[in-house]
Amino acid sequence: MTADSRWIDIDTVDGKLQGYLSLPPTGKGPGILLFQEIFGVNAHIRGVADLYAKAGYVVLAPDLFWRSQARVELGYVDPDWSRGVELMQQIDIAKTLADAAAASKVLRSLAEVTGKIAAIGYCFGGQLAYLSAAQGLVDGAVAYYGGGIQNKLDQAAKVTVPILFHYGEQDSHIPPAAVEQVQASFAGRDNCWARSSYQQKASALALGRTLQFLVNKV
Repeated sequence: MTADSRWIDIDTVDGKLQGYLSLPPTGKGPGILLFQEIFGVNAHIRGVADLYAKAGYVVLAPDLFWRSQARVELGYVDPDWSRGVELMQQIDIAKTLADAAAASKVLRSLAEVTGKIAAIGYCFGGQLAYLSAAQGLVDGAVAYYGGGIQNKLDQAAKVTVPILFHYGEQDSHIPPAAVEQVQASFAGRDNCWARSSYQQKASALALGRTLQFLVNKV
């Protein structure tokens, strides 16, 4: 953790979950609800939270696997990868969205949050960012390589806030056909698209697009 970050409690109907809160250097700013990958709120996600905090946002990353294993922190190769898949398969999406709603409520209530809030999610979290937008929990959303969004396009019509999708051209887990399905569902809507391969330059480009999106749309 940094001097401007800490774990906080989030009350839900099933108990307390925790979220990693990172504050900007000024102490105040708009809010970001940051959704994890299947690896938990690990060092990478906390680093992402700190990165957006340095850009002036109050960032809250809720621990979405808390019902199965609180504060799990996994790496990116087996056995951690398999454990992450196992934890994702144990998710009750309705309860997880309720957790997202609770986290959104807490984020909006913080004295440090001075503006609107957006959801940003990666992979599994990208789908949750999309669903949070559909549920009206946030004022905008950014989904990085959101896995499974193409299977939940019945929710697309409910999205009334700006949304930005990032997909990788070389992503072996999300085929081009899935991307095209999502894009077709949002044709003519107030959304933005970015397709890039997963590498340093593409990552920097996506970050720039995300920050520009947040400034202009949320």
